[in-house]
Amino acid sequence: DKGTKMTEFWLISAPGEKTCQQTWEKLHAATTRHNNLSTNSKFNIPDLKVGTLDVLVGLSDELAKLDAFVESVVKKVAQYMADVLEDSKDKVQENLLANGGKVLTVKWQAKHEFSSSSLDTVPFLFKGVNQIDNDLKARASAYNNLKGNLQNLERKNAGSLLTRSLADIVKKEDFVLDSEYLVTLLVIVPKGNYNDWVKQYETLAEMVVPRSSNVLFEDQDSYLCNVTLFRKAVDDFKHKAREYKFLVRDFQYNEEEMKADKEEMNRLSTDKKKQFGPLVRWLKVNFSEAFIAWIHVKALRVFVESVLRYGLPVNFQAMLLQPNKKTMKKLREVLYDLYKHLDSSAAAIIDAPMDIPGLNLSQQEYYPYVYYKIDCNLLEFK
Repeated sequence: DKGTKMTEFWLISAPGEKTCQQTWEKLHAATTRHNNLSTNSKFNIPDLKVGTLDVLVGLSDELAKLDAFVESVVKKVAQYMADVLEDSKDKVQENLLANGGKVLTVKWQAKHEFSSSSLDTVPFLFKGVNQIDNDLKARASAYNNLKGNLQNLERKNAGSLLTRSLADIVKKEDFVLDSEYLVTLLVIVPKGNYNDWVKQYETLAEMVVPRSSNVLFEDQDSYLCNVTLFRKAVDDFKHKAREYKFLVRDFQYNEEEMKADKEEMNRLSTDKKKQFGPLVRWLKVNFSEAFIAWIHVKALRVFVESVLRYGLPVNFQAMLLQPNKKTMKKLREVLYDLYKHLDSSAAAIIDAPMDIPGLNLSQQEYYPYVYYKIDCNLLEFK
């Protein structure tokens, strides 16, 4: 039921009791006892080599920055996917399923395997996601250019008769062409003034060809009419026409130019279609990559914070919870009851002015257990 499931996950850890399995069972029992407060799974983090406390505190800060950066890239890729799938926003979600939709089963992948220390992977994760970020900029810029140029051309071919391109409306037979003396003008006549036009146009200037005007096209407000007259009377005609609110549009019938415009439009439209498929595929793959990297960063943060908070030897169980929307408050209370003993000095810590390693209050709320939120609501597009 989509209504009650949150698209956010809580990644938490608690110290191993007699065994880590026991920690897991206790949590699971507590959250399911009260009619399923959350869907839970173990989140197994490999044993990483732990450096000195200083190294871990440094790593903790580094990871906080990396977390924010990777999240921003995940969001950018998702947002751009929504932009590209302009007509089918509902498709965005299905195209954004990281790892085939199994956020919960994001495993350590071979490419993120760790060597001697968890530190080694941080530049590696950064490099990978940075690459996605740069590629996205380049691809988005190319595609947006194309889209922009196409929209400009489409805009030229739409809008009111006063401003729009007339090239796709008029035909060769509407004009007297290749005449030394005669020229055909295109005139925009407001609908309310059309009767005046019919009565007046032949006498607005000398040398207007009688019965040479036809309505070629209309929009909501105006008619587009042609009229043929002697070249030398054009200025006079324009001037007079203005008094009656008839507007002569600047237009030279030029088949070559019109053909070129049409070809340009077809070319851009074809190019856009060609790029669309590969771009969506790229976004899909790289959304998944960035998302998985993000989960890895969260996992590293849990590892580092757990060691800083619960001490050595490494002994904690990481767990991924997907809270039910309606009972989040209750879930918080259950977790607090379960783990408040970890923090005899929680109250003291909150008031303490000193810096406690691994506790960055400005970043997020403090709980007696290690807690990180993975917020997939960022990726909802209406």
